[in-house]
Amino acid sequence: MLLKSHISKSIKGSIPGNDQVKTYMKAIEEQFVRSYKSMSSTIMIKLSSMRFDNSKGVQEHLMEMRAITAKLRPLEVEISKFFLVHLILNSLPPEYGTFKISYNTHKDK
Repeated sequence: MLLKSHISKSIKGSIPGNDQVKTYMKAIEEQFVRSYKSMSSTIMIKLSSMRFDNSKGVQEHLMEMRAITAKLRPLEVEISKFFLVHLILNSLPPEYGTFKISYNTHKDK
């Protein structure tokens, strides 16, 4: 009863009731695992579908994509720098083709 009284009402409805604390805690844990998977999937879809639309600067667009990537870290989803750069380059319109070619042909030292 003590645990149930301290849980938010919005969460209570999705957790099956149980009189044993250990079983109730396990149900809560399982609920959050499903929520994490759903959240990470939603964030990945948003990240991969982002497109630069000239409504803000390129720098703001890049920073927004990095901020979205940072939201994945607590969910234990790591995005490599290479993959993030690939997503960013693909989010730019054809007008940035020269920049894309320049970046891809640049050798790292």
